[in-house]
Amino acid sequence: MRKIIFALFVYFALFTGASCIKDTGCQDKTIQSEQAAIAAYAAANGITGTTHSSGVYYQIMNPGSGPTPTVNSQVSVKYTGKRIDGTIFDSQTTTPVTFTVGGTIPGFQIGLQLIQKGGVIKMIIPSSLAYGCSGQGTIAGNTILFFEVELVDVL
Repeated sequence: MRKIIFALFVYFALFTGASCIKDTGCQDKTIQSEQAAIAAYAAANGITGTTHSSGVYYQIMNPGSGPTPTVNSQVSVKYTGKRIDGTIFDSQTTTPVTFTVGGTIPGFQIGLQLIQKGGVIKMIIPSSLAYGCSGQGTIAGNTILFFEVELVDVL
């Protein structure tokens, strides 16, 4: 009977996700540890804004008018995304791209909800509100990101 219980325990441990809990050594940087780098980037690039309670630094260039998106909204945006070393990693500035706000990184979600349709915002997003320590594609782990976003429409 013990062998059956042990076998069931091992089965559930392996196939219910318990085995996925690993210490990968990956640790997100704290927002506080990145504040100096964010402030330096903002100063060097003429961005005079506000720090959101989340840690996202932003400057609303145009608040827009009309609907404000929620995390569940479909939006159409034009944007440029850069690492703070100036390297552009993504840009959609001619044809708007459409997606659900909640399907984006947390910092992007926060920033989009600060403007209305037609608005433009500049955001400096701490790495923990972007891709964290794991990174994504060409974006290394613990990378602070900059976005300039035009909210073309809230669908």
